[in-house]
Amino acid sequence: MSTSSLPYWPKGVPRTLSLPQVPLTHFVQVAAERFPNKPAVIFCGSTLTYAALLARVEALAGYLTQRLGVQRGDRVLLMSQNCPQYVAAYYGIMRAGAVVVPVNAMCTPSEIRYYMQDSGARVAMVAQELLPQVLPLLQAGNPDALQAVLVHAYSEGLPAQPASDEVPDAVPDVVFAPRQWTEAPGLLGLEDAIAQALPAPAEHPGSQDLCVLPYTSGTTGHPKGCMHTHATVLASNMSSQVWRGLHMDSVFLAVAPLFHMLGMQGGLNVPITLGATVVMLPRWHAASAARLIEHHRVSAWAAPPAMLIDFFANPAAAQRDLSSLSTLSGGGAAMPETVANLLQTRFGIAYNEAYGMTETASFLLGNPPARGKRQCLGVITPGVDARIVDPETLRELPVGEVGELVTRGPQLMRGYWQNESANQTSFFELDGQTFFRTGDLASVDEEGYFFMRDRLKRMVNVSGFKVWPAEVENTLYEHPAVHEACIIAVPDTQRGENVMALLVLKPGSKGQVTEQDIIDWSREHMAVYKTPRIVRFMDVLPKSGTGKILWRQLQEQEHARLAVSTPQVIP
Repeated sequence: MSTSSLPYWPKGVPRTLSLPQVPLTHFVQVAAERFPNKPAVIFCGSTLTYAALLARVEALAGYLTQRLGVQRGDRVLLMSQNCPQYVAAYYGIMRAGAVVVPVNAMCTPSEIRYYMQDSGARVAMVAQELLPQVLPLLQAGNPDALQAVLVHAYSEGLPAQPASDEVPDAVPDVVFAPRQWTEAPGLLGLEDAIAQALPAPAEHPGSQDLCVLPYTSGTTGHPKGCMHTHATVLASNMSSQVWRGLHMDSVFLAVAPLFHMLGMQGGLNVPITLGATVVMLPRWHAASAARLIEHHRVSAWAAPPAMLIDFFANPAAAQRDLSSLSTLSGGGAAMPETVANLLQTRFGIAYNEAYGMTETASFLLGNPPARGKRQCLGVITPGVDARIVDPETLRELPVGEVGELVTRGPQLMRGYWQNESANQTSFFELDGQTFFRTGDLASVDEEGYFFMRDRLKRMVNVSGFKVWPAEVENTLYEHPAVHEACIIAVPDTQRGENVMALLVLKPGSKGQVTEQDIIDWSREHMAVYKTPRIVRFMDVLPKSGTGKILWRQLQEQEHARLAVSTPQVIP
């Protein structure tokens, strides 16, 4: 769709952006030169200035290249909760010319092994409480395993006695836990590496070099790496800045996980590119978020609707001064109408709903801040072309008709990592241009606003995390009692959707295995957000004439059967 037909395009926002051809690390250096003593990251009573951040990034890049042999284009796993060490590691990997492979902190050892094997990573940076999940993969001398793991404790760098008003209300014990690991072959301390202050490579990465390889699950059950360059990440980043009027004096709250694209962009790349300040929480806690917003005068917060619903349902939201909060944005699921109305009437905040995906480095469609529509994906943003096409013929459909949302733009990934079959099915030519198939069914109205209607692909959206049923089903089939499995999405007022497992047990297991047994087993074999929260045993699963399980029929039946309650929000 052309921007010329959009009557409510935000005033002052250009139709296309002139993007600087520089790596993301360039902005760390610029901010350090312009604002050396300005806080870059505030975390649990500690402050990391831009000058200190740059020094850590440079030193880490030097250690990676000189001591660990990391070369340009190599992949490095990064697994941690939000913290200053994550920020230094993220940009340090890039400064070395390498590629960040962000790993969800909830992943199991088998899932981490897949990321290591598929990406070819041989070095990892890990928070110490997550070390048990990674340590089995460390086999120095084995070319098919991790050769080095750099470990950090969150407490390293924290003041001995931080001011009480600087510390969140409920900090996980792991944050203040002292260094607890013992160095071994290939096992090293992140802070020890930085302390060596080795010079970074003279050559900086190029804007077209790969910089981050986030994984998104696929319908086949095998996660796919999305190849993003400095340029694609920067395109989404700068588009979000311009669209929402963000600037160097904005103060950001980073609570969404930095390993997730929403948190990576909204809580890390956007503020660092601006030279702004980020206030970080290691894990979600509503009362802590409210206190930090008040204390640090936070003005910008990117969060999924599930997090915001929980936040504004907490009494702390009504007890704290939130007047500094001017930009509240996010996506991943529709914001309930009642909550959106409350934000506007009670707090004077208009939630800026947007749409993006890992493949587009998050920000793709956005509601114009001055004229948003509720439960709407938004309009195209600078440089983006989005169409609605027939999923079968791939011909463009007229206004109002439901079809597959396809897109192209400067933030679109370069393709899936070493997965030509996925690339062939995901990209196609339209009007002489290459478009990406999102797999989402949507429609566009006469004013250019896009609305989600359904999913072409099976997916469960749990608090913004994509869960692909095939992956969970494949794992459940490893359970000795499971004969058949079907995973569906069921509505949840807090998380958006929950994972539900409909199972047929093997004859000898009926009456011997409970639903809770399945849930407990699943928690040990997959990430928490993928684990079924609801399990129901069935005698038979309905199938098509070709033997395929009729998952959509089952999902519709469960939606009709389950009552969905609206969350209570403090008036």
